[in-house]
Amino acid sequence: MSEIKISRTIDARGSFCPGPLMELIRAVKEAQVGEVIEVLSSDQGSKHDIPLWVSKAGHTLLSINDKEGYTSFIVKKAR
Repeated sequence: MSEIKISRTIDARGSFCPGPLMELIRAVKEAQVGEVIEVLSSDQGSKHDIPLWVSKAGHTLLSINDKEGYTSFIVKKAR
């Protein structure tokens, strides 16, 4: 598998729900189709909210990685 090329990283650590999700939505609206956005979030609600929104919006969730004190979500804009 080839390495994922991240177009933009949003550091939303310390931001509470729905902050990280709202920042992702704004970034996806600004991105071109095919761009990859990483969101770093320390809010536990993001583990539910971000995958649900990505699925409903028709984009692709490439990975969710738990790090020390936060989670990394990698999303590819599909349309």
